[in-house]
Amino acid sequence: MKNLPLSALLLAGLCGLGLSAQAAGLGDALSGKLGTGGGASALGGALGGGADMSALSAMGLTGSATPSNAAGVITYCMKNNYLNADKAAQVKSQLLGKMGLGQKEEPKDEGYLSGLSGMVTGSGGKSFNLDKVKGDLKEKACDYVLDNAKSLL
Repeated sequence: MKNLPLSALLLAGLCGLGLSAQAAGLGDALSGKLGTGGGASALGGALGGGADMSALSAMGLTGSATPSNAAGVITYCMKNNYLNADKAAQVKSQLLGKMGLGQKEEPKDEGYLSGLSGMVTGSGGKSFNLDKVKGDLKEKACDYVLDNAKSLL
């Protein structure tokens, strides 16, 4: 490796720090768009497309671990118009059937009730509050939970 003058090394280091600070500032500025506090997660989510789901995953979104929680979250998403009710109602009905409940009965267990408030409880006790995200990301999160719920059937 060639010996570079010390001033060139310092200049390169300062330029690198400046770019990092600008990127962090951009992430912080975009976090307001998503309603989150995490700059890196916000940056990924604000870029759109496939980055949305990686941002949601980075913020802690996992699929529901139990049929009751999935049914509650699906109900929350349907009531708030984040999911197509026709598409989601069938999955919700199947989840309730798996729990031994009819279409008109609503579970009274903790998983379902937390799902009704928008709290997704994943494996290992991890949880994600759908109120953390805004706009289109909330719809994508509901779609993700619905798709994951099909694996619980």
